Amino acid sequence: MEVLERIKLQIEKMSSTQQLEILKILHENENVKINENKSGVYVNLSFLPNNVVVQMQEYLKYVNDQENSLNVIENRKESVKHAYFEDSHA
Repeated sequence: MEVLERIKLQIEKMSSTQQLEILKILHENENVKINENKSGVYVNLSFLPNNVVVQMQEYLKYVNDQENSLNVIENRKESVKHAYFEDSHA
């Protein structure tokens, strides 16, 4: 259950575009019950087939890896900007 709680928390923090990708993963499996109302889409994660949980974990890892890569690139970009552009005016 701890794994499912972590997945739920990660999904809640995602952008709506990323959440739609999770919904696509869920929708691809006919055994997954998706409930929708005007407040949003709800899925009982407790009854997900193991292969769907694995697919969601893989997607969450992919998103996390991409965000980490982007952060590294942004940090490098800021370092270069600071080293070459901001220090040159001193």
